[in-house]
Amino acid sequence: MSRNGDPVATPYRPRPTLHDVAAMAGVSIKTASRVVNGENGVTPAKVAAVRRAVLQLDYRPNVSASALRRASGRTAAIGMVLEDLANPFSSALLRAVEDAANSRQVLILAGSVDEDQERERSLVRAFSERRVDGLIIAPVGEDQGYLRAELEAGTPLVFVDRLPQGLPADCVLSDNEGGARAAVHHLADTGHRRIAYLGDLQIVPTAQQRFAGYQRASLERGLPWNPAHHVHDLHTIDEAATATTRLLRSDEPPTALFASQNLVTIGAITALQQLGLEDTVALVGFDDFPMADLLKPRVSVIAQDPFQMGRVAAQLLFQRLDGDRDAPRRMVLPTTTILRGSGEIPPASP
Repeated sequence: MSRNGDPVATPYRPRPTLHDVAAMAGVSIKTASRVVNGENGVTPAKVAAVRRAVLQLDYRPNVSASALRRASGRTAAIGMVLEDLANPFSSALLRAVEDAANSRQVLILAGSVDEDQERERSLVRAFSERRVDGLIIAPVGEDQGYLRAELEAGTPLVFVDRLPQGLPADCVLSDNEGGARAAVHHLADTGHRRIAYLGDLQIVPTAQQRFAGYQRASLERGLPWNPAHHVHDLHTIDEAATATTRLLRSDEPPTALFASQNLVTIGAITALQQLGLEDTVALVGFDDFPMADLLKPRVSVIAQDPFQMGRVAAQLLFQRLDGDRDAPRRMVLPTTTILRGSGEIPPASP
């Protein structure tokens, strides 16, 4: 503050440079650079002097510039292109990769695509321009062939949650169809025959796989096929709540619901609570979510393991960075049925 009480601007001080470090340590710039980059061939006394100068000046190396000078060209950074970082599934994926990368002192750059194909391409381009060492991508576009040049240039690519289209590359997936089958079989075992399907956007491959699992289980159990009970293209909580309310107020309402995505599940729960049917209509959701075991009734789910998916994706990527040149791998992780109560509500007596 000035004497009259007005705020005073903080004086601008440029960041210390390697020249400043070398001058304080009394060594050449080349010697300072070798110490900062962890190279051998410098006497212990000079190493100590450079390190003291780095601490005193709070010097921070320009990682990008250093990477360009290194023979490997590595930037110690990985790009992650995910569907929605606000979604618990995406955030769990990110955290798992971050934990794996942290042990290797690798930085993660991440962004959301929100089912926007152009945004996917834009984020990939931005990360590539920053020379990330590899990319982990949850693809939304219908063709990932545009990444072929990146792959051929030696940038490792690992796809998560969804298969890449038009490009052979490593991928880590969940057993979406098998998990959906398990949900419908469980509801049928509880006595339900009118089981409605609440689905994500039909363009999403995982939604297609989960509806295929719903179809297959319905055929296996001889359940009545009622297209009016199949609602697609639900991508928000509000959309799912509106669709669920409409279904439950119809002339022939379902006695059970299979919600194929965590936000859709939350929307279905919202509608059930508003209608006072949470203890009457059974519900199984695909994907676990926070608070699912604290609601009343507690929510039964088909759970994926995004942490494991992230760990496996990071492992594949780092193997590629370490020189693995084997054929692309496809890893399919099993789902887990977690029975908490909502999926065990029997159909009401006629």
